[in-house]
Amino acid sequence: MSSFGAHTTAAEVVEGLDLGGLRVVVTGAASGIGLETVRVLAGAGADVVLTARRLEQAERAASGIRDAVAGSVTGAAIDLTDLDSIAAFTAGWDGPLDVLVGNAGVMASPLMRTRYGWELQLATNHIGHFALAEGLHSALSASGRARIVSVSSVGHINGDVDLDDLNFERREYDPWAAYSQSKTANILFALEAASRGERDGIIANSLNPGRIAATNLSRHLAPPPASFDPAGSSGVSVKDIPQGAATSVMLAVSPLIGTTTGRYFEDCRIAEAYRPGLRRGIAPYATNPRHAAALWDATEKLIVSARG
Repeated sequence: MSSFGAHTTAAEVVEGLDLGGLRVVVTGAASGIGLETVRVLAGAGADVVLTARRLEQAERAASGIRDAVAGSVTGAAIDLTDLDSIAAFTAGWDGPLDVLVGNAGVMASPLMRTRYGWELQLATNHIGHFALAEGLHSALSASGRARIVSVSSVGHINGDVDLDDLNFERREYDPWAAYSQSKTANILFALEAASRGERDGIIANSLNPGRIAATNLSRHLAPPPASFDPAGSSGVSVKDIPQGAATSVMLAVSPLIGTTTGRYFEDCRIAEAYRPGLRRGIAPYATNPRHAAALWDATEKLIVSARG
């Protein structure tokens, strides 16, 4: 699809592009690859809304970008574990939305539950983004060229979605199993969103940003030992943040994507099938359209129940 690869930076993806008039929302964008995604898109002319859980955090990050690139960046609050917060944001949105980047996430957290009883990683990484995309559906449809970008992880290869126990109410909780489930959910969400969005001109894709040097995503993890080999036996190299944001930015705005939809990308390319022993590719259960539709229905039921 392109000459871009593992070492391409987000800035290289937008080189030569004029994104003037494009309206973008990026979640979890006060730091890490989300912040870089906003910086690069705003620098190329897009009108970007940078969201974070706390308004002051979002506004501080947005101000820093405006000072650096003189782009159009606005900070806004979205707590993805709170349906009222999501509803407040979507109710306040006016006009078309061209790109929604679901970047926010938590990884391997201890067992915590939202006020609805949802397991925190599933709530933040999947359910909240689902509710946000649904709330913004009319705005995305009004664009006529909208894209949804779902940031997943290679960690999805470690576990499927358990539709019978999404919130670890019967299973013993394992932080990595919960993370893997939520990241598989990100891919399945994009797969079904692509199918449902076809009639409205909405394309949806998911991605693995790669193994990124320390960001806030790893805040629940113990630091690696001094002997840690970042490449490991898989031969996958560690990316810096500009490289880690490249695939998100490509799916968000690159003309190279065209009408490609419902696919999972890594290193700025459509991923191949997962092969055991290599931490790359897409697991077979994340490509099943019936599984994706079932997760969509199950997620809708959780949200309806929570709203009473």
